[in-house]
Amino acid sequence: MTETVPPGPPPADAAATAIAAPSQIAYPDGRVELTADAFPADSPFANEDLRPVPLAERRWTTYNFAALWISMAHCIPSWTLASGLVALGMDWKQAVFTIALANVVVLLPMLATGHAGPKYGIPFPVLARASFGVRGANIPALIRAAVACGWFGIQTWIGGSGLFAIGNKLFGGSWAEAGQLAGNPWPLWFCFVLFWALQIGIIYRGMDFLRRFENWAAPFVIVGAFVLLIWIAVKADGFGNLLSEPSALGWGADFWPVFFPSLMGMIGFWSTLSLNIPDFTRFGSSQKAQTWGQSLGLPTTMTLFAILAVLVTSGSAVVYGEAIWDPVALAAKADNVFGLLFAAITVIVATVSVNIAANVVSPAYDLANLAPKLINFRTGALITGVIGVLIFPWKLISTPEFYIFTWLGVVGGLLGTVAGILIADYWVIRRTSLELADLYKTEGRYWYSSGFNRKAILTFLVGGVLAVGGSYSTLDAEGNKAGPFPVDGLIPFLKPLADYGWAVGLASSLLLYTALMWKERQQPVAPVTSAPRAAAPTGTTDPTA
Repeated sequence: MTETVPPGPPPADAAATAIAAPSQIAYPDGRVELTADAFPADSPFANEDLRPVPLAERRWTTYNFAALWISMAHCIPSWTLASGLVALGMDWKQAVFTIALANVVVLLPMLATGHAGPKYGIPFPVLARASFGVRGANIPALIRAAVACGWFGIQTWIGGSGLFAIGNKLFGGSWAEAGQLAGNPWPLWFCFVLFWALQIGIIYRGMDFLRRFENWAAPFVIVGAFVLLIWIAVKADGFGNLLSEPSALGWGADFWPVFFPSLMGMIGFWSTLSLNIPDFTRFGSSQKAQTWGQSLGLPTTMTLFAILAVLVTSGSAVVYGEAIWDPVALAAKADNVFGLLFAAITVIVATVSVNIAANVVSPAYDLANLAPKLINFRTGALITGVIGVLIFPWKLISTPEFYIFTWLGVVGGLLGTVAGILIADYWVIRRTSLELADLYKTEGRYWYSSGFNRKAILTFLVGGVLAVGGSYSTLDAEGNKAGPFPVDGLIPFLKPLADYGWAVGLASSLLLYTALMWKERQQPVAPVTSAPRAAAPTGTTDPTA
C-alpha cells in the first residue's frame, strides 16, 4: 500500500522521475503531476476547474474521506432504505444484511475508480476521456450528471419537506392549512426554495469550504441520530416488537426474487459515487488516505445507520401506535421547542452535506467538461440546481417499488456499465499509466476518431442493453402496474437479467471492452531519472481560487 505523504509540495531533495513524457513528473509515492508549462490551457477542452490538482493542493486526509462518507450516508433517504425493504416483506435482519452487503460490494469499484484521483489529480470526466475519448467522455459524464440532477432534486424536496414538517409543528399546524399552490401548501414550496438556495450558496464557496463543512457535519449528524435513538428508547421503555416480527418472505423461494433486485437497488444508491469519486479523491494526500477513508466510512456507516433506523422505528411503534420510518415525521412529534429546533438543524446539516457532496460536485464538473470555455464549476452547480427542480423529484419517490426497482435499478444498471469500461481501461488496458497532457488535446493518444472511442461507445450500448433492456414493472396488491415499464419487460427475453442490472452492466462491459481493446493495451512505462523538483506547478482547480 502506498505510504502516506505529508500535504503540501514535495521536499526540495525529493527524487522525481519523468514518466511517459517530460510533460509530467512522478514522485516516489506514485503521485503524478504536470510540469509547470505542460497544461494546454488554450485547449477548448481545458479550464482551471478540470486541470490536474497540483500536489501542493492534494491535502485531504483519511479523516476527510471518512467524514465525507459519514456525512453522505447519514441522510434521510439512506435512513428510509430499510423501510423500503421492510415494506417489500423483509424483516429488519434481512434489510440490514441487504444494505450491508450492497455497500461492501459497491466499495470495490469505488476504490478502483478512486485510484486515479490521488495519483493524477483529475476529476471523473477527464478520467473518462482516456476510455471514451476527449469528446466521447461527455456521454458518461452527461448520464452521470442527469442522475445527479435527479438525486439533487429528490434530496432537496426531502430536505424542504423536513423543514416544512418541523415548522408546521412549531407554528401549531398553521402551515399545513395555508393556501395551496400546485397541490401543496405554499410554505412547503417556500421551504423547498429556501433549502435549494442554501445548498447552492455553500457549493459556491468551493471544494475546500465543502471539506471543512463535512468535517464538522459528520460528528454532528452522528450525535443527532443517537439523540433520536435515546429519546425514543426512553419514551418507549424499549424498542418494541418490530425487532421480533418475522419476515413475510422467509428465506426460501419468496425471498430471493425480492433480494436480488433489492441488492442491485441498494448498490445503485451509491453507484453514482463509484463513478465520480475521483472528483473527491483528486484532492487526496495519498492512496492510503482515500482507501482507508472510504473503507472505514462507507460500509460501516451505512450498516450502522440502517440498524439505528430499525431500532428507532420499532420504538416509535410502541409510543405512537404505528411504525414511523421517516425521521423528520418522528422528530416533529417532539413536545418541546428545543427538541424541534435541534431536529431541524440536524435535518438541514444531514441533507445538505450529502446533497452537495454527492449530487452537485459531480454534475458541476460534468457540465464544465461539456463546454469548458463556457461553463465553470459554479455555473455547472447552478445548472444542476435548476434541472433538479424541473424533473419533479417528488414523482421519483412516490412508491417503494418505483424508488427501488425503477429509479435505483435502472440508474445502477447504466452506471455499472460505465464503471466497467473505466475500470477495464484504467487497470487492464493502461495499467494505471496515463499521459495527463493528452487528456486535454485534440492530437493526443486519447483523441481516437474525431474525439470518440467507438469501441467504448459500442461497449456501453451493448452493456447498457443487457443491464436495463429487461426492465419491468411489478404489480401492486390491487393488480395494477407499479412502474413505467411493461410487466414482461422492455425486451422480454432480457427480463431475467433485469434483477441483476448493476452486476450485468459492470461485468459485461468490463469483459467486452477488454476484448475489443486488448491489442492496444500498454505496458507500464519504465521511469527515467529526472532532476529533482522543488515545488508544485502554479495553478489550481479548487473553485475557491
